[in-house]
Amino acid sequence: MRKHGMTDMAIAQFRRLYEVWRNEEASSWVREDEVEPLVSVPSFHDVYETINHDKAVDAFAKTAFLKLNGGLGTSMGLDCAKSLLPVRRHKARQMRFIDIIIGQVLTARTRLGVDLPLTLMNSFRTSKDTMKVLQTNKKFHQEDIPMEIIQHQEPKISAETGMPVSFPANPELEWCPPGHGDLFSTIWESGLLDALEAQGFKYLFISNSDNLGARPSRTLAQHFENTGAPFMIEVAKRTPADHKGGHIVRDKATGRLMLREMSQVHPDDKDDAQNIDKHPYFNTNSIWVRIDALKAKLASYDGVLPLPVIRNKKTVDPTDPTSEPVIQLETAMGAAVSLFDGATCVCVDRMRFLPVKTTDDLFIMRSDRFHLTDQYEMEDGNYIFPDVHLDARYYKNIHDFDARFPYGVPSLAAAKSVDIDGDWTFGRDVMLFSDARLEDQGEPSYVPNGEYVGPQGVEPDDWV
Repeated sequence: MRKHGMTDMAIAQFRRLYEVWRNEEASSWVREDEVEPLVSVPSFHDVYETINHDKAVDAFAKTAFLKLNGGLGTSMGLDCAKSLLPVRRHKARQMRFIDIIIGQVLTARTRLGVDLPLTLMNSFRTSKDTMKVLQTNKKFHQEDIPMEIIQHQEPKISAETGMPVSFPANPELEWCPPGHGDLFSTIWESGLLDALEAQGFKYLFISNSDNLGARPSRTLAQHFENTGAPFMIEVAKRTPADHKGGHIVRDKATGRLMLREMSQVHPDDKDDAQNIDKHPYFNTNSIWVRIDALKAKLASYDGVLPLPVIRNKKTVDPTDPTSEPVIQLETAMGAAVSLFDGATCVCVDRMRFLPVKTTDDLFIMRSDRFHLTDQYEMEDGNYIFPDVHLDARYYKNIHDFDARFPYGVPSLAAAKSVDIDGDWTFGRDVMLFSDARLEDQGEPSYVPNGEYVGPQGVEPDDWV
């Protein structure tokens, strides 16, 4: 790593991850009888009704905004930052994730008269393209606070040998980012916290760049200040679709909050862990931290927080499933909650949790279920979305996806669920309703302009 120009901090962090992995500590269970369910979490609506909204602007003025922007979106076949992916049109302009994020920041600055600095945590693969967007935006200006910090990189580990993998065909693929938990050591090394404190900022709001719902909020800034907590996680109510995901619990031994991933659940505890009534809250990966508290915590660990290690099994070339199996050692940002006494949670609606991880998610985001407002909010009537399943053979890759929706995605306004099986291309003004379903015809198929698709597939002309 030193030979490739990695810093002492990057090396120290990887050394810890590697040693934990080699000693099998990463497989330790978080047993059900060791934790308590999280209960009585205040909701965003409760907070909104009780805070002083005039005072909220003061708290918001002391808040900085950081977006995690290291992902390439390889699961969708992207070879650039996912934040450069077009989401939808607004006033005849094609808007990407990054454009909407900038719009949200500029709107907050203008409407509330605050500085609200924006910093992106880029990776070595996303920095150049993303920074070009920021630097060429004529309306976006920022001084004193850096617009980016660069996430560390680490070697991928050969699953067979346990040593750094070699891939002469593309040596760049021998490296990977160490998960979004790397944020903390990157922040520490970059000096960002010192720069923010020097400009009078006290709070830092952090969220994923592919979650356009996680926009700056004066309501939550005021609530966070009122709690006096060092660390706050935005959680949301689990639904049946979320039952296999990580969730927030309380450690009986320490009384602290804890992010329990399903990989940490013992097989005997699986039913309890997936019981959304017993464990009702999941982590949205949007957090608020007090800058002084985070500085103190990082100083006590020399910049490398002891977060649980996640072993991510991949192939060295993520686009080639036949390439050599590797292990990527990662940590999760939200896991840091267990290191802070007095950490808290706030329950937010789905309007603040709109992640785009797959083309199924993008299908909904680009549909008429959403309206992008002039304040750059992704607005929907109730934020209860249809269950979408697109045939991965033809829609998983973004280029294949776009080719099959040449006029944009169909209307979802009347759809309860969508299940597209097979290779279907859609014409203009197609409407999906109820439990819309298309079956595989065994050959490329076409839905003509203006057709309705429902439980029986493409409805006949006299369906009314």
